[in-house]
Amino acid sequence: MSSSTRPRIKRGPPPVKRLTRRNYRTVALDALRRDFEDRCAYSCQHLKRAGGLKAMEIDHFNPHLKGKLIQQYANLFLATRHCNAAKGDAWPTRAEQRLGLRFLNPCVELDYGEHIFEDPVTHLLVGVTPAGRFHIRMLDLNADHFVAERRERTEIRQLLANAPFTLRTGRSPGSLADMVSALRKQVQEMIPKLPFLPRDKTC
Repeated sequence: MSSSTRPRIKRGPPPVKRLTRRNYRTVALDALRRDFEDRCAYSCQHLKRAGGLKAMEIDHFNPHLKGKLIQQYANLFLATRHCNAAKGDAWPTRAEQRLGLRFLNPCVELDYGEHIFEDPVTHLLVGVTPAGRFHIRMLDLNADHFVAERRERTEIRQLLANAPFTLRTGRSPGSLADMVSALRKQVQEMIPKLPFLPRDKTC
């Protein structure tokens, strides 16, 4: 089952070399970094914030596929070690799937902004569908470090929005420009702005 809206992630061409159980970690890595823009497919955390490339892993989206299907490029996702460990080899049972419980695939559907929103006050992720709630819980997307980063990102964006006011209150143009440049670079490497929870959305 997938959303009718455009997916969040558009994949490029898969690696030319055939992927196998032994080589997928090295052969698929460059293409995955390109397609996921060095971010976790699930939390959107940038590898620089996660601890570098060594802290990123390749997740098998559906770990229960058989044979060669499990190594097909469409089943491989770039993920932080945290998300990959939380997900493990979990996959919803048929009974759970009948209840709408499933992992969201950002390469075929829109996850953030349809199933999942960010609370603008607490910065917790809120699932507004059974799939969204399952996805958040199983991937531990409200872990303290993710919430803290989303909160910090919002605070920095607000500070950048107020930069002209700061200039008028006495900060020199040169020092302000340096500060703004550093903050913009920092926020670009943080979890991006996610759609905030609309008031009419209920869990």
